[in-house]
Amino acid sequence: MPKAAVLKDIENLEILERDIPSPKKGEILLKVKSCAICGTDIKVFHHGHKHIVFPRVTGHELSGIIEKVGTDVEQYIEGDRVAVAPAIPCGQCYYCRKGWQSMCDNLKAIGYHFDGGFAEYMIVPEIAIRNGCVNKIPESVNFDQASLAEPLACVINGQQLSRVEVGDTVLILGAGPIGCLHAELAKNTGATKVILADVVQQRIDMAAFTGAITVNSKEKDLKKFVAEITDGRMADRVIVAVGSAEAQEQSLELVAKRGSINFFGGLPKESPFARLNTNVLHYGESFITGTHGSTPLHNQMALELIASGRIKINNYISKKMKLDQVLEGLREAEERKVMKIVINP
Repeated sequence: MPKAAVLKDIENLEILERDIPSPKKGEILLKVKSCAICGTDIKVFHHGHKHIVFPRVTGHELSGIIEKVGTDVEQYIEGDRVAVAPAIPCGQCYYCRKGWQSMCDNLKAIGYHFDGGFAEYMIVPEIAIRNGCVNKIPESVNFDQASLAEPLACVINGQQLSRVEVGDTVLILGAGPIGCLHAELAKNTGATKVILADVVQQRIDMAAFTGAITVNSKEKDLKKFVAEITDGRMADRVIVAVGSAEAQEQSLELVAKRGSINFFGGLPKESPFARLNTNVLHYGESFITGTHGSTPLHNQMALELIASGRIKINNYISKKMKLDQVLEGLREAEERKVMKIVINP
């Protein structure tokens, strides 16, 4: 009998046997082949989430093979290799109709409202299929690579919102997997200087493959470092890829006139405030934006970018583990000594 990693309550995860679900009208049964561990999976394990009703199978960076299709599913067939964009827009609200699906008033998510990818089988709901969340995987892309389309999709959204352009100097605070994806994407977009900063040397060492200018901001004055590289102009785009109020505050000292700052990493709900020198924005005519997710189209773009080979996606896969090792994987990922851990159910 197939298994699933079921989060029964906060910090109570069990590997349980489950019947293979049957797809209803408009649904797809997916045999999960790969599901990467995300930082939010760790947060949900420790703290739960307002949209999760236990028990729940988490995991949202996923890919697999279509095992069976329900009635009225016409665009997919059994055997299709697909990646699933986990954020599901309603398609009907003001923001969806405006084209801003990540801002959907009725946004649902796999791994939160619906069971996710830490299982051998999962149902892709009809609303996800109807709104374009199921994307076929290019032939040159394997399942593990495809599972990382989701974080890359969020990075694409973030850089579009940040207006990264050819010739920019882009500074990224945080050299984890998200920071590295930002560095690679910015270089692909045409940024002439990409700087990747972190306070942990091990993270900086792991990020060497990006080709970015790296700096340990615990050992060097980051403001002086960036000023020297940019002849005092500072960075056109600053992306805060860590959930740190201190980093958010510091970002205003690092942005150029008419530049942008992106708060990509969210702050803990118990301390969501930062003290910002808003005169920097006032006199520098700079702006701050945020990013929290992506759209199904971003997911498709990410798959195509991975297929192009312009993102060194294999460098992000540090370890592969089996389904019954999910708990070990969550703990190891929390230590931040690896890039990404992929679960192969």
